[in-house]
Amino acid sequence: MVGTFWAFVPAIIAIVLALITKQVYLSLFAGIFVGAMFLASGNPVEAISNIFIQMGNQLGGNGGILVFLVILGIFSVLMVKTGGSKAYGEFASKKIKTKRGAELATIGLGCLIFVDDYFNCLTVGSAMRPVTDKHKISRAKLAYLIDATAAPVCIIAPISSWAAAVSGYADGGIMAFIKTIPLNMYALLTIGFMVVTVILRLDFFKMKRNELAAAKGDLLAGETDLPAKDVDVQDDVKGKVRFLVVPIITLIVCCIGAMIYNGFFYDWDAGVVGTAVQSANVLEAFSNCDAGSALAMGSFIALIITLIYYYCAKAISFKESMTSIVEGFKSMVPAILILVFAWTISAVMGAKGEGLDEFGKVVQDGSLNAKAFVQLHISADSMALGVIPFVFFLLACFISFATGTSWGTFGTLIPIATAVMSASGSEGLFYLTMSAVLAGAVYGDHVSPISDTTIMASSGAQCNHIDHVRTQLPYASLIAIVSAVTYLIAGFSAQGALGKSYGATAGLTLALGVALLAVAVLAAYFIGKSGVFDKFAAKFAAKKATASEESDVSTSSEDTLEEVKDDSEEK
Repeated sequence: MVGTFWAFVPAIIAIVLALITKQVYLSLFAGIFVGAMFLASGNPVEAISNIFIQMGNQLGGNGGILVFLVILGIFSVLMVKTGGSKAYGEFASKKIKTKRGAELATIGLGCLIFVDDYFNCLTVGSAMRPVTDKHKISRAKLAYLIDATAAPVCIIAPISSWAAAVSGYADGGIMAFIKTIPLNMYALLTIGFMVVTVILRLDFFKMKRNELAAAKGDLLAGETDLPAKDVDVQDDVKGKVRFLVVPIITLIVCCIGAMIYNGFFYDWDAGVVGTAVQSANVLEAFSNCDAGSALAMGSFIALIITLIYYYCAKAISFKESMTSIVEGFKSMVPAILILVFAWTISAVMGAKGEGLDEFGKVVQDGSLNAKAFVQLHISADSMALGVIPFVFFLLACFISFATGTSWGTFGTLIPIATAVMSASGSEGLFYLTMSAVLAGAVYGDHVSPISDTTIMASSGAQCNHIDHVRTQLPYASLIAIVSAVTYLIAGFSAQGALGKSYGATAGLTLALGVALLAVAVLAAYFIGKSGVFDKFAAKFAAKKATASEESDVSTSSEDTLEEVKDDSEEK
């Protein structure tokens, strides 16, 4: 089963179970166990042993990210306890008078926090939740706005942990990453789509049902299984806006500074920070940094500075700040547990596996080596040159969705795309293919129930996780379809003389994507105006109500039979 399509079965099981049962932990563990059973040839004892070995490896390898998440949780609690979040909410409520304004402000803040997607999700969620709640915006809509300004913004920001990850996989480093930005259709069109739909008040399918429920006061649309609980703050706490703004600015500055420092002195070969300079400039430092450890370091320094600031401002007592540290850790436990399971299933599948050796044989690396399956079935000879960007986009969508990791998808497909397209002699087609990989990976990461970014967006918005997945899927998929068509047309257009010019290819692709998105949005707008979405929603609601009534009747009948049976036994 190693190096075959069976490598993707654990993820398929986890995703299907999660959508059916809404039990994310159980679904992820079921997928992990199935994958471990494949590797252990059906031996359950060996499978369980391997699960916890893999889980331990993932905890060690991602320790920096986990520390970063815990510190972000502490920041969130501190900003609530000092009244910073409440004060910002009141300030924003005075400045933001409309529902449309609240959504646009959320998008704007999400675009400003481009350093890291985890940081984006949790910071935007804690800052904007009071504002969106006041304007009766559903938590699912808030989660979508957070998620759509996390990975899509980070993947087009040269100064981010994502830029560092991609440049580490790509030949040409950070400059190769920068050249993919104008061609990354999914990221660019997602940001544009959000703004347009907010302005036009265009919602459809389940998101529209959630928004209608929120307008009546039910912000959760009946979904009460949340990733964590809100932190309580006493009514007599009178905070200030700076108690929220100063920590966020401090966190951004410290994280950027830590990434630059780490990139200059982190030795990837030795795995330690030494005294020898490893980078020639700031951009190269971002490319060379270890994002996990750098973010942990930066957030820790920012936490110390923030605590000192709070003490000097008499915003919080020493005892309460220590209590906030514990509460912040607790608030992140559910998200961390899902993340660990998501990392483990990715490790079992081998999304970042060893692939093929120099002789073209599948490497037995202790995983199902999904990477080898991809390498075995993709070559330039197997498809027309112009269709390659489109094919790589679809592959990246599938792999990222199935594995829940866009970074693993980068590592799997970028080397293959480089090898396939290097001999094409077309600079435009080369970067178009690279961009298609990044765009597809971001889409899969955006909509996958087992994606860490999706989990963080749910946690930041305090939204039911599966409800977030279901509501944003139609929005993200519409953009993915437009992006796929764009890559297909642009790929064939770049086969000739046009493809030899990077600038011409980028200009054509961007113009084509914007035009196709405009057509898609107009179609959705007029369909919505015609009432088709409302009829669909009403039909779904009626069907759901009928099913609920039948269930109640069935339960009532069973109770009646039990009562008759009990009376009979008593007689």
